[in-house]
Amino acid sequence: MIIQTVNELIGQTPMMEIKGYDLPENTRILAKLEQFNPGGSIKDRLGVKLIDTAFKEGIINKESTIIEPTAGNTGIGLGLAAMSYGLKLIFVVPEKFSIEKQELMRVLGAEIVHTPTEEGIKGAVAKAKALGEKIENSYLPLQFENPINPLTYYETLGPEIVNDLDGQYPDSFVAGAGSGGTFSGVAQYFKEQSESVRTVVVEPEGSILGGGEPGPHETEGIGVESFPPFMKKEWIDQVYTISDEEAFYYTKELARKNGLFIGSSSGAAFAAALKEAQTLPAGSTIVTVFPDGSERYLSKNIYK
Repeated sequence: MIIQTVNELIGQTPMMEIKGYDLPENTRILAKLEQFNPGGSIKDRLGVKLIDTAFKEGIINKESTIIEPTAGNTGIGLGLAAMSYGLKLIFVVPEKFSIEKQELMRVLGAEIVHTPTEEGIKGAVAKAKALGEKIENSYLPLQFENPINPLTYYETLGPEIVNDLDGQYPDSFVAGAGSGGTFSGVAQYFKEQSESVRTVVVEPEGSILGGGEPGPHETEGIGVESFPPFMKKEWIDQVYTISDEEAFYYTKELARKNGLFIGSSSGAAFAAALKEAQTLPAGSTIVTVFPDGSERYLSKNIYK
């Protein structure tokens, strides 16, 4: 296969059945391996959609500056999408997030602006908006409030999962929530297609979806400080709140047992999928999403 740009490799990621765990008879846990996107994460899908839509709607031109608050993966996705246009990039990143993701964004030409860790993603959003007011011809995609975010996964990931299952629907879909776009888009897709599909959201301790108070956590890429504006409560059949300890345990276990080098948000998603498997009838099919790989978190001692 010969391609013209790396963006042609976005999507159609493999789905893998996870083996080596005690599950009810004939129950399967299948994981969509999003690290096989060219930028290494599920956010490659979003980056292309945001940039292409902005150009089609005349919001940006080749002289525009893209400004986005991000933990890193969305920045990398935007960087790949913006590369062929030569767009200027400024990404606002809380200090706590991994060095590897920041280096990848810089390689793609982005300027990194840091905000204090204690201000969380809200601080990054505020800083990005302030920069947008000062910089002419700038555009803030703002993944945390942009409806294109869930639409991306509604149009791509949901149908891909059904195609991977030969036209069948899973009994349960399990996904983490950071911006909430992946869960919201796929949950909406499944709820419209088949009311029988359970849609389950995963968060770390220190996230508020399950009723807890916002707080610090080491699991990177998921966890929300306020309810995402495009996430509807009727799409949430279950919330699993996974500790950092459990997320990191399964991150390491999946490498050892299945050869999967995944990020801690994937470990959390798998921990939730295991819990979900114990609540469903034997023979159920559970689909989850592993958003990215572990290589971009090695400085965070992901395999400690």
